[in-house]
Amino acid sequence: MDIRTMQYYLAVVREGTISAAAEALHVAQPSLSRQMKELENELGTSLFVRGNRKITLTEEGMILRKRAEEMVRLMQMTEEEISQIKNHISGSVHIGAGESYSFHYLSRTAASLANDYPDIRFHITSGDTQDLMVELNDGLIDFAVIFTEVDHSLYQSIQLPAEDEFGVLMPKDCPLAQKKEIHLSDLKGLPVIVSRASEPFFTGSKELSALNIVATYNLIYNASLLVEDGLGYAICFDRLINTTGDSPICIKPIVPRITNAGNLIWKKYQVFSPAVQLFIDRIRNMTDEKK
Repeated sequence: MDIRTMQYYLAVVREGTISAAAEALHVAQPSLSRQMKELENELGTSLFVRGNRKITLTEEGMILRKRAEEMVRLMQMTEEEISQIKNHISGSVHIGAGESYSFHYLSRTAASLANDYPDIRFHITSGDTQDLMVELNDGLIDFAVIFTEVDHSLYQSIQLPAEDEFGVLMPKDCPLAQKKEIHLSDLKGLPVIVSRASEPFFTGSKELSALNIVATYNLIYNASLLVEDGLGYAICFDRLINTTGDSPICIKPIVPRITNAGNLIWKKYQVFSPAVQLFIDRIRNMTDEKK
């Protein structure tokens, strides 16, 4: 058994027929059929149950599929490691993102990539969806993390596994801080601070439209200072501001719970630098492991 035979075998498994696999591999069907028969002879067992329309795997075939995937992946990893030595990769990766706990997936990917390719540089732009989409479409950033629907006709995307949940940031000594959770109706008559990014999640909410919105913000740290200095109560994602210890502010969850997962998007039909493509491959692998 060699790696090419394993790749051909996996193609037959994936495509479901010898003819479809031969077309995908750009090889002659008789040649591929012969190689699969020789593989069965080498192993001394049948790998396929050949039906009229589609083949299925025998028990032995399923075992080989698993091992073949491992063998091919190991070879790919070996080639990648050798390539790292032969090819010096550098360059920049430009990422635009709103403030979100799910950004950890990007930061962990960057750290992992920097460990293998220390000459890659990362440039992070903070902003909300409106600002980031302009920069992405203008080619100023390679990726954007957004929390709205993705236009799949224009962009490729990876959904980030972590979900962000909305809460209300408030002074620890205010009456609402005694509650375990907050309804929007609890904020009626109080000064409220919101971000542009939060507006789509409350579209159609009569309670939100009835609130006294005294300020809007783009960066949560600035909003936290507004809360700390008594301007109002900020609606924001949880887990972004440290409210432990001596912090004068705290955050309470909103009920009913409002959560959303971010999407990492980039423009379709675009040729990327090796550094950017490596970032895509690395974060795709990382998020797939979490599914």
